[in-house]
Amino acid sequence: MNIGALVNLGVPAGYLQEELKKLDVDGFQLECKPSVKMGISGTFAKVSITQDQHHHMHHHSHGHHHGRNLKEITKIITSSGLSDFTKSRSLEMFRIIGEAEAKIHSKDIDEIHFHEVGAIDSIVDIVCAALCIDYLKPDRIIASSVELGGGFVTCEHGVFPVPAPATAEILKGVPVKTGAVDKETTTPTGAAILKTFVDEYTNQMNFNISKIAYGIGYHDFNIPNVLRVYQGTMDKDGSVDIEKTEAVLLECTIDDMNPEQYEFIIEKLFDAGAHEVYIVPVIMKKSRPGIELKVLCSSTHRESLETIILKETTSLGLRFYTVTKSMLPRESRTIETIYGPVRVKEAYYEGRVIKYKAEYDDCSKAARAHGVSMREVYSAVDKVLKRN
Repeated sequence: MNIGALVNLGVPAGYLQEELKKLDVDGFQLECKPSVKMGISGTFAKVSITQDQHHHMHHHSHGHHHGRNLKEITKIITSSGLSDFTKSRSLEMFRIIGEAEAKIHSKDIDEIHFHEVGAIDSIVDIVCAALCIDYLKPDRIIASSVELGGGFVTCEHGVFPVPAPATAEILKGVPVKTGAVDKETTTPTGAAILKTFVDEYTNQMNFNISKIAYGIGYHDFNIPNVLRVYQGTMDKDGSVDIEKTEAVLLECTIDDMNPEQYEFIIEKLFDAGAHEVYIVPVIMKKSRPGIELKVLCSSTHRESLETIILKETTSLGLRFYTVTKSMLPRESRTIETIYGPVRVKEAYYEGRVIKYKAEYDDCSKAARAHGVSMREVYSAVDKVLKRN
């Protein structure tokens, strides 16, 4: 459906078919054709496996071969004639799926064989996703909260409730919803595509629509089984409204814990998905000096972060409530300085950059590598940005 939607948006099907020839893989055919679903016209994309490939897969299944592993897939993609962008993004999607599968099965990622995902049709899905983005070259990709569907899905290891374990693992930290239909509507491959390319998740549309496209799905539901994609532009002045999103604030007060443990707990909270973690000095009962621990997170991470606070601190309880975050739109990019590449985060207001911040880790690494002060690295960043 992703291929169909982006072909419907303007990516030539012939371009995809020619680019796919650069992969050292055969036994498949990509077909894109006009289709209609519940009165909505769009593009239906299908990857067909040829007889030779069916025989090849059947032969391996009797030989107990369980799909390709990440090294095999990496070799196929890196040895191809595809663009560097397509190669890197395709491998990133496979890595995301591999890490999810490895965690679920308690294995090293190199031990994971990409069962369905290692099949040729899924390789085509993933490579085509990167090809389409490389062709369209959007400045920003925005998605609504992700519909997962409902019911049950049959995986290699059994029948599981939707979402499939790998899909749930990949979409941690992403706003999701369920129940639109009693069928799986987001697969691990689809989740990896979103995770790789989406810059922002929001249900608000703050852009001018210039084109609408539809990828037609195979199944029939009581609602249109289509993937809708918009192509849009910013307002004439390039402005974007201040982003407003909901978050959860967890907090507790502590006056009886060894301060040496704060760093460990803060790092653990960040690793578990916290957006912000900070402590505030307070005076508590009996004039005891203490701290207030505050953790800002998405609603999907609240329970796991709550567990860490209750298990790792001396607090016997905590408070949490929903807050609204107002944020300036921001983008990250890498600039070249005299001390090497440095990532910079830029914040926009009314279409122009009003502030920026160089990534500390990059500046620290550059300062050590060149034997200069951090101040000199920051100054080099300023010179590049002012010149641009």
